[in-house]
Amino acid sequence: MQDELILKNNLKEVRKEKKLSQSALAEMIGVSRNTISSIETGQFNPTAKLALILCIALDKKFEDLFYF
Repeated sequence: MQDELILKNNLKEVRKEKKLSQSALAEMIGVSRNTISSIETGQFNPTAKLALILCIALDKKFEDLFYF
């Protein structure tokens, strides 16, 4: 049950589909490149606000980027 509650994401795949570097995406949304990298690798879970900003920036629904 515990493993099912780990937030995972498709951020790297979607970012690459949009032909954006980590730095470019980070600049678009006002965070560091390291933040984008940490989200992509699962080391950091974004706040609800940051997750929604990512969805808007990448023109994706929440469930397209994040899942359990």
